[in-house]
Amino acid sequence: MARKIAISTNKGGVLKTSITTNLAGVLAKKKEKVLIIDTDNQGNTSLTFGRNPDQFTNTLYDVLVDGLNPKYAIVNVYKNIDILPSNRDMSFFELDVLTQLDKYKDIFYLLHHTIQKIEHNYDYILIDTPPNLGLVQGNVLTAVDEVLIPFQPENYSMRSVIDILDSIKRFKKENNPSLKVIGIVATLVDLRTTLHTEILEECRKFCYQNDLPMLDVIIPKTIRYATSVAYNRLPATLVEKKTELVKAYYDLEREIC
Repeated sequence: MARKIAISTNKGGVLKTSITTNLAGVLAKKKEKVLIIDTDNQGNTSLTFGRNPDQFTNTLYDVLVDGLNPKYAIVNVYKNIDILPSNRDMSFFELDVLTQLDKYKDIFYLLHHTIQKIEHNYDYILIDTPPNLGLVQGNVLTAVDEVLIPFQPENYSMRSVIDILDSIKRFKKENNPSLKVIGIVATLVDLRTTLHTEILEECRKFCYQNDLPMLDVIIPKTIRYATSVAYNRLPATLVEKKTELVKAYYDLEREIC
């Protein structure tokens, strides 16, 4: 069965989509079969591969809310990489489910049941998540084996880490006893700044004190990810070879896979 990894935190703009798609690129180059499930209504995973999320006829919303077989929504976007896309319809997911509880008995298991139908087709399932801790996040934490937490070394970032850790602890106890944190990874890092260096040290100390895996790899602050998406319509790991950013994602894959 596929190894299921969520890239998750409740803070936006910390490279969740970048990590998801670039990690998929590294794995695909190693001939691993990867499915990316995009649970965010912005549809940035699709955009990364040059697809307009609003043009998909079927999406994750149709699968979770209407019971569509996921094979009719999955799209191949690159050799060894498929996506189960989302678009703005996903913004109605929580409202539509919570107002029809007679229809949805196990509201935190909708994604889990979906993945059970398709996981035998993949080596890895990577899940890109929205920046909140609502019903979507609950479904993700019930469905995956592991969570990778991006951490941007800015003021108040530790608060986001603590919030997602509390959610993981809750869902591990109540819904998914096999759930674990695979690592906390620093993103958008500029080691030339004293602030980033100091906050990184604080995070490492926190992880050590709480027996949490803080990864050695650091994802640097760079425009190369945006440039690759804008001009190549692909994540950097599929079009570039020897940049600092690409090296970081290969280092990330070695640490967690």
